[in-house]
Amino acid sequence: MNKFIIALLSILFTCNVSNSIAAGQTASIEWEKTSVDMGDIPIKKPVKVEFVFKNPGMVPIIIRDVKSSCGCTVPEYPKQPVLSGQQGKIYVTYDAELSGYFSKTITIYTNTEEEVTQLYIKGTVVK
Repeated sequence: MNKFIIALLSILFTCNVSNSIAAGQTASIEWEKTSVDMGDIPIKKPVKVEFVFKNPGMVPIIIRDVKSSCGCTVPEYPKQPVLSGQQGKIYVTYDAELSGYFSKTITIYTNTEEEVTQLYIKGTVVK
């Protein structure tokens, strides 16, 4: 009986998502923050930060691509859709080769109404 109920709920959820997409609804996304000041970080020691987002809508969020402004900044992002009510995380690792101030941009491409979101990291690399 429990398996039947779970299967039925799963089918209803899938139909609801399909109907939302078919009706032309777009996904929505809420970011906890879009900028991180990493402060002072050591040279040649990778530092990782996270950007958390939530799906407050009914349409799953699909991250189509993520690009960074340079090869020293490596993003990791969810490859599966982020369903309604769930949260996702994008991790950004910065590996500094030079000392001094830095500012980097990470561009997120999604199926949301905004389509493109930019995330920012900045800080100072110290020896």
